[in-house]
Amino acid sequence: MSQIRQITEIGILTAMITILGAIKIPNLVPGIEFQLSAPLAVAICAAFGFKKYIISGCLSSLIGLALGTQNFLSVAIAMQFRLVVGFLLWICKNHMLGVILSGPIASTVARLTLSVYVGKGALAMVMLAVPGMIFTAIMAPIMTAVFKKVVSMAIYSAPRKVVR
Repeated sequence: MSQIRQITEIGILTAMITILGAIKIPNLVPGIEFQLSAPLAVAICAAFGFKKYIISGCLSSLIGLALGTQNFLSVAIAMQFRLVVGFLLWICKNHMLGVILSGPIASTVARLTLSVYVGKGALAMVMLAVPGMIFTAIMAPIMTAVFKKVVSMAIYSAPRKVVR
């Protein structure tokens, strides 16, 4: 695969993560909203591979820090989510059950870590994230199927000649 194509894919994936990361499912307690980028992140990891997924996620976090929409704690929690998703998909060999469960498990781990940092409310934080976890479990397989179709179509498409 050409470097131009890889850079383009990473740029597009970074933009998608950044934009959907800014859109959140509201919650009763401010600060623990659920990002719509969670199912997208799982799908990117499953369809494009861990390398593109982690690079895109890191770039998205850098953009969020630069824009002031994220802080170091939210970036640390997002990185933990990404690593857990990547690890679970690696363990499950990208099986669809792994795609369904990796997002909710990673979100639970991230919420538990956040509760340790805050000092209380572990169960409450996890329970308030359940709607987002259900959304991720439903949408991640759908997005993964779409992305896998896009990747397979891109692999088998013929390069076009540039007309000058």
